[in-house]
Amino acid sequence: NLNIKLKISKSLAAVLLSTVALIAGGLVWKTNADLLALPTFLSTDGFFVRKVQVTDRNYQPLTVTYQNRWNLHDHVPLHDIPQFLQQAFVVSEDQRFYRHKGVDWAARLHAIYQNIKVLDSIRGASTISEQVIRMWHPRPRTLWSRWLEGIEAGHLEKEFSKSEILEFYLNQVPYAGRRRGVVQAARDFFDRDPDTLSIKEMLALVVMVRAPTRLDVHKNPQRLLRSIEQLADRLLKYGIIDKRQLTMIRTADLKRTEAVLPVRAEHFVQYVHQLQPPADARGKGRLRTTLDSGLQRIVQTILDNRLKDLSNRGAKNGAVLIVDHQRNEVLAWVNSGAGLDDVPPSWIDAVTTPRQPGSTLKPFLYALALEKGWTAATLVDDSPLSESVGRGLHAYQNYSRIHYGMLRVRQALGNSLNIPALRAAQFVGVDALLACLQELGVQSLQQHPDYYGDGLVLGNGEITLLELVQAYTVLARQGTYHPLKYLLTDVSRREDTRRVFSAETAS
Repeated sequence: NLNIKLKISKSLAAVLLSTVALIAGGLVWKTNADLLALPTFLSTDGFFVRKVQVTDRNYQPLTVTYQNRWNLHDHVPLHDIPQFLQQAFVVSEDQRFYRHKGVDWAARLHAIYQNIKVLDSIRGASTISEQVIRMWHPRPRTLWSRWLEGIEAGHLEKEFSKSEILEFYLNQVPYAGRRRGVVQAARDFFDRDPDTLSIKEMLALVVMVRAPTRLDVHKNPQRLLRSIEQLADRLLKYGIIDKRQLTMIRTADLKRTEAVLPVRAEHFVQYVHQLQPPADARGKGRLRTTLDSGLQRIVQTILDNRLKDLSNRGAKNGAVLIVDHQRNEVLAWVNSGAGLDDVPPSWIDAVTTPRQPGSTLKPFLYALALEKGWTAATLVDDSPLSESVGRGLHAYQNYSRIHYGMLRVRQALGNSLNIPALRAAQFVGVDALLACLQELGVQSLQQHPDYYGDGLVLGNGEITLLELVQAYTVLARQGTYHPLKYLLTDVSRREDTRRVFSAETAS
């Protein structure tokens, strides 16, 4: 009987060992099969860009987007993140961050004990390294996922330093509203950069990571304040703050400030997007334009104040376009209503909306006449002039309602007289004038020359302010056409340059 019992015990032990070995082998196989590749670098360079950010020439943002998977536009090196903010994150999220190898087993066992005690999942004890893994490889929140994240976190810490891991974490940690990283969170909640925040505001950024929608400055301030005070007590215990700072944290106000862009340039941004810039301009998810934000703000104020002064005369819309004709760069693209509350915003872009240009085309008319043989001293007859319009006659008038007789071209142009301009149009021909304007970049005038007639020189056709300014750069550049530039990063496009007038004519 004893021998039989020994044989049965050995058999059971063998079966048990085989089962354990089989389970262990299966676990190893399943683990290796489910482990995912680690990132080769903890950087967002080269990541897929779903939507670019548009900036001015000095990298001031003209747009803000949260549609990309990663924070591509507001990444800052670790040494530019306040030391206190780094310490508070480590204490709050992973107090043994600098001592463990990826998994804090003491914290994990304590979390398991607390969860069993209350029969609920109230703590996870994920380290910062495990949270970085979770950002790279999102998985369902299961025990198996935690097992894999722990192993991958250990591998991560073998490949990267603690500083690299912490820098990536602070720049990519998710907040509410698809915001990522402490810079985006600081700007979204307080409209400031992290290094300008108070201690209490920094602690708000830290604790909001735990439950971004539940611990919100605006939606649930009391719960957020309790969490801040609890973290402050821990920081006092570790000697990171003193009692004076603790008192200040408890008594200081915490208010959310709505974030606003430093400069308004929506119409310009919309036009830039329509240009469909080349792929190389999208390299790091950012389009650097030629716009000067400082100049944009100044001109916006001037325009809006002028419209305010003219409001009693019914003036409601205005636009200003400023270019550097030597570099062919657009510096300011301003529409009314983005600077003053009592000036209504313009939903229509007056820079690109065709309008009648009045007498602003006369210099190009006379330039064409000079090219065809006239000189500045050529005599032009300023006498009454009538043209057939439909079944009747239209008598043209100068603005002064006075006729001056025989005048030099320089006098006719210098005083913007209408009848001499009409005679100049008859000399050069409306078809030649229309072709010349198109050479200057005016594309809005697409009708047959007969549609406009001689009245084209007086502004009966509609063109855009953008086209008009582009045309005037030809005079400023001694008769040579150079297309205006909107992107400093757009280096692949070949300039379409051509001579329209001689240098003497332009002068």
